[in-house]
Amino acid sequence: MLRWTVIFIVLAIIAGVLGFGGIAAGAASIAKVLFFIFIILFLISIIRGR
Repeated sequence: MLRWTVIFIVLAIIAGVLGFGGIAAGAASIAKVLFFIFIILFLISIIRGR
């Protein structure tokens, strides 16, 4: 899951540099959602001890 977050962040940065603002904003928002899902799942796994 963290790998996909990094991929979307890199995609957003590249799209932003090339001037594709809409694609950059979309990729950044997807990366943000994936990051928060990763954090939640990570905390649940720590709490459960597995």
